[in-house]
Amino acid sequence: MGAGHGHGHGAAQVTEHAGGRHRRRLGAAFVLIGSLFAVELAYGLLSGSLALLSDAGHMAADVVTLAAALVATKIAARRDTTGRRTYGSYRAEVFASGFAVLVMLGTAVYIVVEALGRIGADAEVSSRPMLVVGALGLVVNLAALALLRAGAAESLSVKGAYLEVLADTAGSVGVIAAGILVATTGRVLFDTVVALAIAVFVVVRALGLGRQVLAVLAQHAPAGLDVDAVAAELAAVPGVQDVHDLHLWTLTSGMNVATAHLVTTEQADAHAVLDRARELLRDRHAIAHATLQVEPADHEGCDEVGW
Repeated sequence: MGAGHGHGHGAAQVTEHAGGRHRRRLGAAFVLIGSLFAVELAYGLLSGSLALLSDAGHMAADVVTLAAALVATKIAARRDTTGRRTYGSYRAEVFASGFAVLVMLGTAVYIVVEALGRIGADAEVSSRPMLVVGALGLVVNLAALALLRAGAAESLSVKGAYLEVLADTAGSVGVIAAGILVATTGRVLFDTVVALAIAVFVVVRALGLGRQVLAVLAQHAPAGLDVDAVAAELAAVPGVQDVHDLHLWTLTSGMNVATAHLVTTEQADAHAVLDRARELLRDRHAIAHATLQVEPADHEGCDEVGW
């Protein structure tokens, strides 16, 4: 690492990724949502309610998403025994979030197709199961949201699960509203309208999460980090004459990474420059893993790469 020989990384090393800190909460949410899915599917089939069935379908997506997040956080914590995964398996969490997006979009498409197929068709819907199961679903989803809320701010995979449960919470409210409307008016159309509204809500949440997943996989600079500002701060470190080949990206939730070449002045202490630059990135920008190459001003052959 250039002039970094002999500098330890113990204090700055990230020992656990964000998703791993919330595995127990993910597990508890998985049990809650899985149990509710079984109940909702059974009563959806008995009542004939499309709103209830669509919410059950979305609940199935929740179960899959939570299971994927649990598996991903487990995989991400494994040590690499092959020697080939030099960054470990942390990206498993991001792939799980991408899978959650696909499941959410697939669920929304299914809801829309079923809803459009019911327009103009005769259907019988029992409102009482809709109201009972909708109320039960609301309570369970609120409990799951409380479990996942803290982790959603730190972990992309937990955020995917949180958004799934949030959409289900809205779905439970929709099922209750549809049950009331069907019971008071006798018009089954309200059940179909609510199902379509749930589908739209799911798509909006899926697209938002999908953009974040693509930004990580495309190795964009982390949200909230200005590359030019970071370069200027590194250039202002005493002894630094120039900064080039600066790259910033996110490995997984809560784990930002940086590489850079620091050109030093003639009298600069390379070790001091390296320490100050690393402290700046860690303390001011939460970048715990930085690979910094220190180069004297008269060093030749280090041409900037075009990318």
